[in-house]
Amino acid sequence: MGRAYQNRKDSMAKTSDMKARVYSRYGREIYVSAKSGGVDPTANLALRNLIERAKKDQVPAHVIDKAIDKARGGGGEDYSPARYEGYGPGGSMAIIDCLTDNPNRTFGDVRQAFTKTKCKIGTQGAVSHLFDHLAIFVFNYDNEEAVLEALMEADVDVTDIENENENENGKISVFATHTDYFKARQALLDLCGEIEFDVDEIQFIAHDFTTLSGDDVALFEKFLAMLDDLDDVQQVYHNVAL
Repeated sequence: MGRAYQNRKDSMAKTSDMKARVYSRYGREIYVSAKSGGVDPTANLALRNLIERAKKDQVPAHVIDKAIDKARGGGGEDYSPARYEGYGPGGSMAIIDCLTDNPNRTFGDVRQAFTKTKCKIGTQGAVSHLFDHLAIFVFNYDNEEAVLEALMEADVDVTDIENENENENGKISVFATHTDYFKARQALLDLCGEIEFDVDEIQFIAHDFTTLSGDDVALFEKFLAMLDDLDDVQQVYHNVAL
């Protein structure tokens, strides 16, 4: 994947920075994970990893605890995942992941964000085939061969490994198929011990990125802003180099 990942990483960071409601979205995701997989983070790996990521993004402990307590109490909202895809200005593409308790409302809200910015919502699979759905881990380590060997022994489908010697320890970036996220993460922990991951998540990464110009820039910014205002939207992936 080479240096193109830097553009991808910058794009992901920019999208993340635009999320004004990051606490509530983490709270919703933690609630759903705890309700479906159990409230004990030691037994629910998805919940444990989500909590770690929330803490890294400086989500307050009371937000995390409230979401878990809500799941422990039973009842409450019944959220389900929803994914929408479509085309934006200047040949751009977007994938929107949501958690919703009312799919009809969410579809209408997302569709409005598309139509009001001269974008076009597509059918499922319309653009996702032009993205890679990957588990991504970035961390400090100095032995790329050892990392690859550990992942192969754990039967992880590795897409790519990059080694950037930005400091004395080196920085390893691992890309694996998203279905092997937990296997890959555990293999890295077994090899390296406790790791401070710079990146530890599943992302849609575009095969190619596009640069917008003129009126398309303002339209795309408005599109992202409208999606950001929707409580049901959890994440937006796109192929625009911001």
